[in-house]
Amino acid sequence: MVPDYPLSRSTDPVPEAERKAILAEPGFGRYFTDHMATAVWTPDGGWHDRGIGPLRPYTLHPSAAVLHYAQEIFEGLKAYRHADGSVWLFRPEANARRFARSARRMALPELPEEDFLTSVEGLVRADEAWVPVPGGEESLYLRPFMFASEAFLGVRPAAEVVYSVIASPAGPYFASGVTGVTLWVSSRYTRAARGGTGAAKCGGNYAASLAAQIEAQEHGCDQVMYLDSEGEGTLEESGTMNLCLVTSDGRLVTPALGTILEGVTRDTVLALAADFGLTPEERTVTLDELRSGAADGSVTEVFAAGTAAVVTPIVRFKGDGYEFTVGDGEPGSRTVALRRHVLDIQYGRAEDRHGWMHRVL
Repeated sequence: MVPDYPLSRSTDPVPEAERKAILAEPGFGRYFTDHMATAVWTPDGGWHDRGIGPLRPYTLHPSAAVLHYAQEIFEGLKAYRHADGSVWLFRPEANARRFARSARRMALPELPEEDFLTSVEGLVRADEAWVPVPGGEESLYLRPFMFASEAFLGVRPAAEVVYSVIASPAGPYFASGVTGVTLWVSSRYTRAARGGTGAAKCGGNYAASLAAQIEAQEHGCDQVMYLDSEGEGTLEESGTMNLCLVTSDGRLVTPALGTILEGVTRDTVLALAADFGLTPEERTVTLDELRSGAADGSVTEVFAAGTAAVVTPIVRFKGDGYEFTVGDGEPGSRTVALRRHVLDIQYGRAEDRHGWMHRVL
């Protein structure tokens, strides 16, 4: 049976004029819509108290488990308005499945896929006026999350958990156009280890990344490039995005799964690779392979893939005592073409041959 998230409309929504001003220049994660979806889990009741109501602060006991043991997970996806006014989600089932995998790893209750989809769709319908009319790459960013709310200081899985979805209008990630970024290859910090939480989308992974991001900025770089924790020089993730290499012999190479996040955009570009004359490969990639490939021209392009920026060209790497450029230091042609095609599918400008788009309105 499809779960019901009954709507209780806000009696104090953002005034229309203020909302229009926000949508004209939303930024990312700065403003939020009028409503939120919620549900609660307990061992005896399972998932209950589902609903969509006014956006509001949480009231938590100081001993709430999430504040002490970081038992929480989240997701990120977007709603897109098409030229005919309709509103669509991109591969939300993949986000629902990853949300369940993250929950298992963090000893949280699994939210059924139907619950995930119904709550996200319901929030989009309630706040449809917040879905931007795209002049570029504007969208409504959706953030489902789950956290341990039980008031208890013992170290065990929480017996009360809250699930919620909030929404935030988002502008284009590259406000001045798509330009290449530079990554700092950190030899000081690692993102995850075998058996750790690297494959889960949990807040602890991102909290631990902040020091590495500061390190990258101190070296004049846009983001960090992580290596494996075992000192083998294996490439893992680029900050909050997956890494992809394009080779001169027509391969699209990306680090294999295990300690990295199974990105939805990563999977998307792998599925589209053949359409751009590329053969996808998921395997171990070392820093030495990247450096030598950039030097001899066998690695022609590098990009990162993620929900926020879609496909981000990477044109330069820096590390302790070295620096190198990929190609001519400009975004590669296949990177730009892949990025454009993914966006065209999301905004309804290209045929969705994979059945990825999910209509809401």
